[in-house]
Amino acid sequence: MVKRKIRVGSRDSKLAVIQSHLVMEQIKRCYPELELELITMKTTGDIILDRTLDKIGGKGLFVKELEKALHDGVIDISVNSLKDMEIVGDNDLPIVAFSQREDPRDVLVLPIKNPNAEKKYKETANILGIDINGAIPLGCSSARRKVQLFALKNDLQIEPVRGNVITRLNKLDRGEYSALVLAYAGLKRLSLENRISGIFSAQEIIPAAGQGILAVQGRKDDDYSFLKDINNKEATDAAHAEREFVKTLEAGCSSPVAAFAEINGEEMRLSGLYVDEKTGKEAKGILTGKRSEARNLGYNLAVKLLLEVK
Repeated sequence: MVKRKIRVGSRDSKLAVIQSHLVMEQIKRCYPELELELITMKTTGDIILDRTLDKIGGKGLFVKELEKALHDGVIDISVNSLKDMEIVGDNDLPIVAFSQREDPRDVLVLPIKNPNAEKKYKETANILGIDINGAIPLGCSSARRKVQLFALKNDLQIEPVRGNVITRLNKLDRGEYSALVLAYAGLKRLSLENRISGIFSAQEIIPAAGQGILAVQGRKDDDYSFLKDINNKEATDAAHAEREFVKTLEAGCSSPVAAFAEINGEEMRLSGLYVDEKTGKEAKGILTGKRSEARNLGYNLAVKLLLEVK
């Protein structure tokens, strides 16, 4: 009997490969008869590192090459961080499974002590009760994080930082930044939890829609029954609420928008942040409702915040 072969597409960064292997291991446990092959590739988002994402085309650049490979039949599925995927995607390439969510919170990372960086030290800034080097900028490329960091401490110096997690940590440890704000999930999957200096609560910094969730993308009408044990119901409901919130706001990749759904039994509590980029007006809010109406909850919270900033 010939084994069915599933070709799994992934970005070639260390974190992306680890995340793809996590999904592949789950598939293999449930369907040992399947043969799995990992195919990695560089995406445009990984190659262009001298400009912020909003200047080069948005988060979709992290999946562009993978989507082409799906269209061309080079791969059968791809594994992506859900927060890196466009809210309105290609109808022929749907998300066919959502992984169980890893910790969605953002964290503060300080540099490993560097003598060269120490020489630049002039003043301290305090955030989360932790002193950082106030003379050197904090590295953060996310408009969502930046808005919420300034709400916690309005005199922070913040500058964009690009590259994968390892690249960013190297820049930090060379003294280019006083600290970084990164996703807990990525550091945990890289076994770098020891680098975490402080954890922001989901109220201090509302996470990005889909943060901590892995999305498996496939082709319309293909058979993905082998993913049924990977697809997590709580993550799916949370993703639907959070992504509907962003979709309703018609927010671009550079927009300071955040959404986070917490699930307790059949109830859902959705927190959201919206900033009108033209006026700078900001609104935050919370709605609770039934998990079964996750998309409606996302839509209703978005409408509520849109009315507040008018």
